[in-house]
Amino acid sequence: MALALVALGSNLQQPKQQVSKAIQVLAETPGLHLLKASSLYATAPVGYDSQPDFINAVIQVSTEIPAQQLMQLLLSVEQTFGRERPFPNAPRILDLDLLDYAGLQMATALLTLPHPRMHERGFVILPLAEIVPDFVLPQGQTVVEWATEFPHDDVRKLDAQKLDH
Repeated sequence: MALALVALGSNLQQPKQQVSKAIQVLAETPGLHLLKASSLYATAPVGYDSQPDFINAVIQVSTEIPAQQLMQLLLSVEQTFGRERPFPNAPRILDLDLLDYAGLQMATALLTLPHPRMHERGFVILPLAEIVPDFVLPQGQTVVEWATEFPHDDVRKLDAQKLDH
């Protein structure tokens, strides 16, 4: 079984419910076993500012599904939720990113592991620090060290929205 980390985000159609429902769908997917789910975090949009704030979370799963197939599964779940891609950084019902898969390093047309920009995103770093504080980023620091060194004031933890799985 491989450990994988998945980032979830939404800013359309009741984003808190979209993220929570997506976690539930993934938890019930054959071949995936949900180990940990972060709290929900509210984040200002990145790249295209004229849109609502995002709700984000990160989960850790164990799986026997190979990395590329897992990415295909995540894309399929996005489509099931109604994800559209009209332009880069557009508002979305659901966004799922495979951040890490058992430390695997790869770069294909479909998937780059580890996720090349996860360290730049507070909405990824802070939920990661919550559920896997000792996870080491490609830069060589743990997520907790990175979060401490580079504050992410644009990300707010929604304490009352802790997901229990």
